[in-house]
Amino acid sequence: MDPKGLAAIVTGGGSGLGAETARQLAKAGAKVAVFDLNQEGVDAVAKEIGGIGLKCDVTSSDSATAAIAKAKEAHGAARILINCAGVGTPKRIVGRDGPIPLADFEAVVRVNLFGTFNMLRLVAADASKLDPVDADGARGVVVNVASVAAFDGQIGQAAYGSSKGAVAALTLPAARELAQFGIRVMAIAPGIISTPMLKGLPEPAQKSLGTQVPFPARLGEPSEFASLVMHIVSNQYLNGEVIRMDGSIRMAPK
Repeated sequence: MDPKGLAAIVTGGGSGLGAETARQLAKAGAKVAVFDLNQEGVDAVAKEIGGIGLKCDVTSSDSATAAIAKAKEAHGAARILINCAGVGTPKRIVGRDGPIPLADFEAVVRVNLFGTFNMLRLVAADASKLDPVDADGARGVVVNVASVAAFDGQIGQAAYGSSKGAVAALTLPAARELAQFGIRVMAIAPGIISTPMLKGLPEPAQKSLGTQVPFPARLGEPSEFASLVMHIVSNQYLNGEVIRMDGSIRMAPK
């Protein structure tokens, strides 16, 4: 699918992976709507790429529906959805203060899993009614963001790992169900990427993390993630799969 002239939505687009993905989609000619809870972040990215920035809580049906409606009014119904919104506060199941509060576990799952599914269902419903763009009958593509923690979850990542594992497990059944509409569903499982959160660590800590990667022995770049997104969008035969983008790292227990 050629993104040129097509409407796209990127969640978590105010920074990091989402912001870089929004930039590359816009560069390829897509009409990009940037969603994030951080209004300042989405406004900045939207201004930079010539798109629109919308404050959106992906865990809320009402908030997501309203933001999608505004994006649709500006660009038409989205055919491309990139779900980058996510959180990952580490906490042990049983810590010094006792068991992890259930609300803390739920908060991570709500954003990473419920938020991803919420956007998927709403955008797919709109895209399913559009005319196909090619002879294959393609109407849209969704790229969700899992994590290597879905497979190599570390101590303290029970909430994050299980939420991302669920996103990975969602990929195939969603792809199979939405195939009837010509909508593909893929997921990327990034490893250690140089996002704003990691850039906040001291330089020695960043280098130490990078040396854990077999090759190349460094942190991944958001631009590499975005390049993979762009390939998925354009490569019609990629569907129903989770791609690890991790330099072949396998995370240690801690």
